[in-house]
Amino acid sequence: MTENTSPIFEESFDEDSETIGNYHRMAAHHFSACARHHMAAALADDEGHDEAAAHHAHLAYRHQLNGVQYAEIAVLESEGMDEEFDLPAEIEAL
Repeated sequence: MTENTSPIFEESFDEDSETIGNYHRMAAHHFSACARHHMAAALADDEGHDEAAAHHAHLAYRHQLNGVQYAEIAVLESEGMDEEFDLPAEIEAL
């Protein structure tokens, strides 16, 4: 994790364990970092620091992408690929 990681993430995150809970924690970590970088970009923009604003905006976007990926993995893992679904008869025949 990063130096700005919340103690909540540090306490409950086990890097060696790929659990659904850890995927949710990583998603939360990245979304939290995304928000911090957006706030930093806003402050930099307010102060006229265009380069810093662009840099923080880019980092926010990267964290957003990572957060979405972890959230998607958590949902896909929790649903499972082996679950049975009730499909209409015309689709079952395919």
